[in-house]
Amino acid sequence: MAQQAVEKVGVEKHNLARTGRMALYGGAVFGPAATTWFKFLQQKINFQNTNVTIAARVLTDQTVFASTNLFCFLSSMAIMEGTSPRDKLDSAYWTALQKNWMLWPAVQAVNFKLVPLEHRVLVVNIVSLGWNCYLSYINSKGK
Repeated sequence: MAQQAVEKVGVEKHNLARTGRMALYGGAVFGPAATTWFKFLQQKINFQNTNVTIAARVLTDQTVFASTNLFCFLSSMAIMEGTSPRDKLDSAYWTALQKNWMLWPAVQAVNFKLVPLEHRVLVVNIVSLGWNCYLSYINSKGK
């Protein structure tokens, strides 16, 4: 999506390896990790006040999972591309994490408040269609 909708590279210049790397990460790493993470939050972070529970889950999600997942994403992309994970992290991590914090806390607050556990990964996957375009773009910058 990023290559066609954002970068407009055209079908003939589409980088299939890049698409494959994104699909591999999403299917083999993010999907299973997010499912396990949401179950963990549901089981372990509970307070008497529902709004405190939601705030604590969002805070934990954004400080623990989001930062770790972004680190893993950028590092694994660099490794699969044959480039330096340190260089990728130095050039993209902080900017991407700041952008993450502009989008995902609100998404997750609504997700934790209104969406049943079994559908939370689906909500994240829908929003991730756009987010992953951004990540793919920022990951490929400078190449």
